[in-house]
Amino acid sequence: MNLVLSGTVWVLGASLGAALIGYLVRRIGQDEGRPSNNDAAGQVFTIVSGLQAVVLAFVLVTLFDAVTDARQGAYQEAQDLVAVSWAVESLPAPTAAEVRRHSVAYLDGVVGAEWPQMQRGAPVGGPGWGRLDQIRTVVVNAPADGEFQEGRKSEALDKLKDVYAERHERLTRAFDRGVVAVVWFVLIVGSLGCVLLPNLFGGTKLFPHIVLVSTLAGALALLLFAIFQLQNPFSGGSRIEPEAFQWALARLGRG
Repeated sequence: MNLVLSGTVWVLGASLGAALIGYLVRRIGQDEGRPSNNDAAGQVFTIVSGLQAVVLAFVLVTLFDAVTDARQGAYQEAQDLVAVSWAVESLPAPTAAEVRRHSVAYLDGVVGAEWPQMQRGAPVGGPGWGRLDQIRTVVVNAPADGEFQEGRKSEALDKLKDVYAERHERLTRAFDRGVVAVVWFVLIVGSLGCVLLPNLFGGTKLFPHIVLVSTLAGALALLLFAIFQLQNPFSGGSRIEPEAFQWALARLGRG
């Protein structure tokens, strides 16, 4: 099911459910005394809806920032790895060739093996860390003649250190992701409260009442759907593709 269809199902399902509840309350429930509840119910609704709006906004902004950071981190990791290969070009052979070979193998592993695992939410395995260790070993053991080559060697090690850090952040985002159960509980229960409270109001006709509660339910369902899609930066509607690492492969002569 594609993203648009899934979102439509969420919104229509919530809207129809709220419309049915509103209809039953007005048709079966007692309307006597309901208009006198408007002041008290309105105050409660204002508090509940205000708190719910704050929680929804906070969760959405947090997840959106996480997706943005994950995308930027992937590009930074790939760029730093390419910078390592460029920095060792001035070192004696066969350092550059070995670093490039291990870098290509690392990038192939990220694109072909690690990315599908991150999209499924599965633990990321494979030789990724070992590939980086091999690159570091080659650079550390490479002979350097003169200040210029020492500087390039230090630059390569600094960039490789950044690759380690960005890789750690990427795997952490893929594994330690999503909205915890207690937050989902707050989001769902708060949304239900916002939808059900207007049924205590009186004075409005049946059709406008159904339109109001169904519209409110659909809007809240749309926000919950967006949160659900943003949970994992590497899957769902917000998924990040391995374009950065494919770019790096092209820069290193592959792809």
